[in-house]
Amino acid sequence: MPTLIFIAPDGTRTEVDADGAASVMEAAVSNGIDGIVAECGGSCSCATCHVYVDEAFFGRLPARGEMEDELLDGTACARGPTSRLSCQIAIDDAPDGLVLRLPEAQT
Repeated sequence: MPTLIFIAPDGTRTEVDADGAASVMEAAVSNGIDGIVAECGGSCSCATCHVYVDEAFFGRLPARGEMEDELLDGTACARGPTSRLSCQIAIDDAPDGLVLRLPEAQT
């Protein structure tokens, strides 16, 4: 299982082991990462698990689905070119050391 690296808006870096999680969002929630609200529990309907994927990793992930792409237009913080919903990044697709920056707010 990969190690995920979350970077808070203040620059605080937290590494988590994704063991047992199905998605990046589940790994964040189970490890108490502040900044991932995940109101819908991972059903791709709330956009409160928005992350900015580090550019070095973005192209290594599967493309966004249509629903995810639409939801990213309504995030609390501005959508960026590497924005993703962490509930839509499967751990099986996440490269080891995946770096994810958290937005200032989710709601």
